Amino acid sequence: MLRRLYDWTMAKAVHPHAEWWLALFCFVEASFFPIPPHPLLGIMCLAEPKKAIRFAMIATFSSVAGGMLGYAIGWGLYDTLGTQILAALGLTASFPKAACYLNEYGFWIFVAKGATPIPFKLLTITAGFIGMDLLRFIAGSIISRSISFLVVGILFRLFGAPIKAFIDKYLGLATAGFVALVLAGFAAITLLGGNDGEAGHKCDAVTSVEQVR
Repeated sequence: MLRRLYDWTMAKAVHPHAEWWLALFCFVEASFFPIPPHPLLGIMCLAEPKKAIRFAMIATFSSVAGGMLGYAIGWGLYDTLGTQILAALGLTASFPKAACYLNEYGFWIFVAKGATPIPFKLLTITAGFIGMDLLRFIAGSIISRSISFLVVGILFRLFGAPIKAFIDKYLGLATAGFVALVLAGFAAITLLGGNDGEAGHKCDAVTSVEQVR
């Protein structure tokens, strides 16, 4: 089923209204859609490399808008719609740990994790669930999504067709490398600072949302 959904998503890359499809996929992916929009963005950048940055910006701000929907789900609809979305996406077990880490480390871990292949919907629903400050949430979403999508846009703009196979296979490494250059200092201070990692051990042991409510 996921393969059919992926193929259907890719078909939208050559649609006359591809930019609108990109915006839609980025919006829904940030709250409940299972297929990441990076392959669609990559195909569009490959077709028109001079518009790569434009496409990346469309993806960024559409994802931020969709993230606000995810935030709303976590804030007001977690016990109903939120739990169903997480279960359907296989993220139920990850949610309590994500909520604990976000409670412990706040803004910078949201930025760092939001720029990686970790499902952004997990982070947006989690942020709403714990009541993360909305302005910090929006700022963190803009930073992390800019990094995530600009990786694809810049690589396609610079290298064109040969980079497609690399991104398809090594998207996680490409993104992680870019994140390391931009956020390594902040992430290191946040994750390593205080109590000799006690918070990390505590979050690893969390198995229920009741432990972080």
